[in-house]
Amino acid sequence: MSEPEVDLDAEKYEKHREAGRILAQVRDEAAERLEVGMGYLEISEWAEDRIRELGGTPAFPVNVSVDEEAAHGAAGPGDERTVGEEMVKLDIGVHIDGWLADTAVTVDFSGNPELVEAAEEALDAALETVEPGVETGTIGAAIEEVIDGYGYNPVVNLTGHGLGHWEQHVSPNIPNRAVKQGTTLEVGDVVAIEPFATDGSGKVSEGQQEEIYSLEREASVRDRNARKALEQITEEFQTLPFATRWLDVSRPNMALRRLKSQNIVHGYPVLKEDDGKLVSQKEHTIIVTEDGCEVTTASQ
Repeated sequence: MSEPEVDLDAEKYEKHREAGRILAQVRDEAAERLEVGMGYLEISEWAEDRIRELGGTPAFPVNVSVDEEAAHGAAGPGDERTVGEEMVKLDIGVHIDGWLADTAVTVDFSGNPELVEAAEEALDAALETVEPGVETGTIGAAIEEVIDGYGYNPVVNLTGHGLGHWEQHVSPNIPNRAVKQGTTLEVGDVVAIEPFATDGSGKVSEGQQEEIYSLEREASVRDRNARKALEQITEEFQTLPFATRWLDVSRPNMALRRLKSQNIVHGYPVLKEDDGKLVSQKEHTIIVTEDGCEVTTASQ
């Protein structure tokens, strides 16, 4: 029995594309705008506001991860941290009615351009492998080969991922190294491919800082402030990640502690390279097509 044909002109794909167009513009403008001395909160709020100006909605808080931080770095309420002579990863997402795009770029002020190039070229190599029927392990092998060629290591316990409706991480995972058993991509799959390169051993672990959360389950809450926060989360963010600073309650950290203690929300701790070494990242969202892929977050 033949597989049903996928209509890549359907409304959901058009919303994926529109999210990608907005996101590509914001990513490029934010990367150009970023400079040493700029606040984490300033660049994050600027990018999130720009997304809204262009007709989208942030799919998750802007990630500002520096040096050994690979992911989930984010500005907190009243954050006074500023960018130094560091390797900065900006990871940004947009959705249109829950249909997502996800992208990342490394802006380097640390003087390590080859580490940045390794992730960029690894992504290019990965995109060249994509077509219907390709195994995700093949994509990972292309990423690993390029990064190895630069003398660096891929971060092996971080992966690319599928993008669902109101879901930022769904199957399939896209590894950053060769694996024997993977998933076969099909026409219509929407996935984010995101190589991470490091001059460390290539593994990350959870740090202490946590500013990003998402809804785990709905439940009754006795505390008034926490209940108000939960109402906003379920109505405004649904299952997508949100920032502490996005909550319109008087004591957001306290509200989140209560919700977390009841397993109503879960947090995303900052992920750090185990050896404390630099990490670079580059990410695009793609739609798998009959003859390859369409990069929805390509620069215009």
